[in-house]
Amino acid sequence: MSIKSIVFSVLFLAAIVFFAKSLSTIIKYLKLARPEYRLNNWVKRVTNIIDIVMGQTKLLREPMAGALHFLIFWGFVVLLACIIETIGEGIIPHFSFSFLGAFYPLLVFLEELMGFLVAGAVLFSILRRLFFAPQRLKVDAVHQKEAIIILSTIFAIMVTMFLTFAGRIVVEPGYLNWGRFISYHIASIFPNPETASIVGEICWWLHIVLVLGFLNYLPYSKHFHIISSIPNVFLGRVETPAILKPINFDEEGLEKFGASDVEDFSWKTILDGYSCTECGRCTANCPANITGKVLSPKEIMMKIRERSQEKFPALAAKDGAALEGIKTSLIGNYISEDALWSCTTCMACMQECPVMIEHVNPIVDMRRSLVLMESKFPEEIQVTFRNLENNFSPWAFGQSERMDWAEGLEVKTMASDKEVEYLYWVGCAGAFDMRYKKVSRALVNIMNKAGISFAVLGEEEKCNGDIARRLGNEYLAQMLVKENVTTMNNYGVKKIIASCPHCFNTFKNEYPQFGGNFEVIHHSVFINDLIKSGKIRLDKNLISRIAFHDSCYLGRYNNIYDEPRKILSSINGVELVEAARNNDKGFCCGAGGGRMFMEETVGTKVNVERTDELLLTEADTIASACPFCITMISDGLKFREADEKVVVKDIAEIVEECMEK
Repeated sequence: MSIKSIVFSVLFLAAIVFFAKSLSTIIKYLKLARPEYRLNNWVKRVTNIIDIVMGQTKLLREPMAGALHFLIFWGFVVLLACIIETIGEGIIPHFSFSFLGAFYPLLVFLEELMGFLVAGAVLFSILRRLFFAPQRLKVDAVHQKEAIIILSTIFAIMVTMFLTFAGRIVVEPGYLNWGRFISYHIASIFPNPETASIVGEICWWLHIVLVLGFLNYLPYSKHFHIISSIPNVFLGRVETPAILKPINFDEEGLEKFGASDVEDFSWKTILDGYSCTECGRCTANCPANITGKVLSPKEIMMKIRERSQEKFPALAAKDGAALEGIKTSLIGNYISEDALWSCTTCMACMQECPVMIEHVNPIVDMRRSLVLMESKFPEEIQVTFRNLENNFSPWAFGQSERMDWAEGLEVKTMASDKEVEYLYWVGCAGAFDMRYKKVSRALVNIMNKAGISFAVLGEEEKCNGDIARRLGNEYLAQMLVKENVTTMNNYGVKKIIASCPHCFNTFKNEYPQFGGNFEVIHHSVFINDLIKSGKIRLDKNLISRIAFHDSCYLGRYNNIYDEPRKILSSINGVELVEAARNNDKGFCCGAGGGRMFMEETVGTKVNVERTDELLLTEADTIASACPFCITMISDGLKFREADEKVVVKDIAEIVEECMEK
């Protein structure tokens, strides 16, 4: 064994041992967090790897940045063969993959091509960060320096690789094959074989030291995502991502509700923190941040990682003195309460994250801690909580008024006839909000016209629990949920039609946690099916320019984008136009996550920002399929004094207006 092989073997072994130790430390930290099962539905998880990791689909939502990352990612995948070959050569002199025969020149060609493309992409990325970075990449000096160092290291790895190959082309007869088309041209810079030999050998060592150094730097930098992104995507939620995990209030020994510190999160949240690439896509698309609030989803995950690095070493060592010496707290010192209460739970952050980080869930977990453990929450939602407790709705209307909206209509209750096909869930807004009562009546007229067998719960209906749950009052939410589940199960309910996307999402995705297993249909999907089946006909022309506003809980949460648009497109005379941000890039109305019942005192109001964008379409009608959205956009129009020329309507109202009488 040569001296070179011995030195390299020692270096390589030391690097691998150090890397393994660093990795095992992070795994040890993950084990200190709360357990959570994430190995269901392997088919979907593998599909996510192919789509999100291999296809880079989320990154490609921003074409330029996505293309750069696509080149760098696939460049490293291809160049991994080159790195393995270099390592093999360090241990066994003259080792190569030439035994692949005719495939070897092709592999060499791909290495050269991808090396060149990666070098170009990295160089462009450095220039972009330094001179024309998008707002989301304008970070503090420390993080900017780290990013430049990482990119420069990758560039140096590419350069040393090419110089190593170029030197060998000069020194070793027969080394050149048609695949080394870039290294061949670089070889011409060497004046003689002696210089080529020295430079080539130096670059070989520099190359391997840079590769091993880069590997061991990863666990201590934001670029740990190079290692963690694949497992993080694989272990991401395969169901609706922002489903909230219930608190088991009957769990023996449970003394803390929600998350006040890092050990209270699930291990997946901690892994999310370590997987954050700090790309800022989440923050760049956060409606709260865009309108001037302190919330930054990126900062939330970075602070969780920083807090983990501060506290987990002491927890792992069971060092009581060290723990007592940590005087800071996660909520307050690392993450402000204002940031937590600014979140609309719209899920834009999670939609854009290229490594499937789940931002909404830890935010709600921290809200739970504030509400249930400290009774700390914005003063205005005290009234909302009180109304939910006493009146079973967020407003101060009594249960005896639940059916007032249906006066004069043919509407049965489940108590009078439970042998119906559908339960129509009216919802609190549909029953009490003066504006949205019209939508409830419109939908009833549509269903009656179509001959649909349905009934309502009437005075037995209570708030679905979404508002309390997103605001962190899990105890109150579960009380409402369990009472509704009991009522519906007693009536043998199998199918539910819901107008409110928040009701729809909660019944469809979260009620199964509590024994409520129903087939849930949003009224936009239901109406579209009625039109397709011919049960209703839209014979009246409607000369109108309509912009459709996507509800977050209908769109991002449940991927319903097409049906409302198909309804509008099926009406003669309608010109359907889109706001700049639409479909899965749609902008929140500002009401989700309980924000409907909270004051907005910082920056621009979210609903005004969205209204301004919708007004730019020059539509005369703004359509939606959500009571919260209709309220918020209507308020935005009044704020802009545009309510005289632009109207806001629900899909059901438009269909009733155009329906064959």
